[in-house]
Amino acid sequence: MGHGITLSIDAMGGDHAPDSVIDGIARRAKQDPDIRFLLHGDTDAIEKRLAKRRVLDGRFEIRHSDDVIEMDAKPSVAVRRGRQSSLWRALESVRDGEASAMVSAGNTGAMMAMALFCLRRAPGVDRPAIAALWPTNGPHDHCIVLDMGADVRADAADLAKYAVMGSEYARIALGAELPRVAVLNVGIEDNKGRPEVKEAAEALRAMVERPGCSFSFEGFIEANAITTGQADVVVTDGFTGNVALKSAEGTARFVGDHLRGAFEHDWSSRLAALFAMASLRRLKRRIDPRRVNGGVFLGLDGLAVKSHGSADAIGFAAAVELAATMSRADVIKRIASQLAVAPAGEKTPDGSAA
Repeated sequence: MGHGITLSIDAMGGDHAPDSVIDGIARRAKQDPDIRFLLHGDTDAIEKRLAKRRVLDGRFEIRHSDDVIEMDAKPSVAVRRGRQSSLWRALESVRDGEASAMVSAGNTGAMMAMALFCLRRAPGVDRPAIAALWPTNGPHDHCIVLDMGADVRADAADLAKYAVMGSEYARIALGAELPRVAVLNVGIEDNKGRPEVKEAAEALRAMVERPGCSFSFEGFIEANAITTGQADVVVTDGFTGNVALKSAEGTARFVGDHLRGAFEHDWSSRLAALFAMASLRRLKRRIDPRRVNGGVFLGLDGLAVKSHGSADAIGFAAAVELAATMSRADVIKRIASQLAVAPAGEKTPDGSAA
């Protein structure tokens, strides 16, 4: 599976912690024997769950924490009062070099705020971003979308840097040799969109003209085209990205609920469902958000992966797998290298992209 790594786990973060967390790491441990875990949280609660998980014997260390950051805690309050929490301690282990990455299903805002204080921004990055995998009909089955909500603001220079960071992620996660980048916009025409979006497109067009650019630029893309696979990396601000994600999740649930209701309507519908069962299972697996769970915090001087707060064991295992993959590929160093050689729209005195 690759060289051995240590992951730092916030065992108390999430709606179903610590059960889903322990079940999730045990599930991943069966597939990857080279992972060790630093588990941060209530020792008694963790040990109780570990007693039934023999696959983890000899592969973990518990670091006790009394405090837990609640899912509704304000980020500013979490940073001021949460230095003894399982979330902060998990981040500290990455900062201090004890672990190559951390994973938490806890409060997203608190996690980003704490990560900014604990891990700091990577050189040249003003606004980190959360990057997530999005199912598509493209050659790689998924694309990378960022930012998914780390910061609701993003100017042209930030968007250009998202393109650089997202492209490196796409090379690792998707195997895309020359990732295709697009900017999310209200239309594909050059005259549409906010000034920041237009400036970002200009900056990206200039970047791809330079020798050695690590991606191609496909122009603008609309939200309804993300799933078509027209781009490997879609960049946007955190507000728009988060709205798009929640809209897609809600639509998927709506369609799934009505499809289920249609097949249960009468005996003939149930019979049709029986014949379509294999296809329905393939569809369910294809769009199951648990299997691509995990948003990577890009632009930090350390690797942090955010699992969905309501993730079950399957979902948390996917986030752990993602953290392991990114760790082994040394994504932080690779992004830093790309940002150093690709001047991603450095800001001019008026705040626009150069």
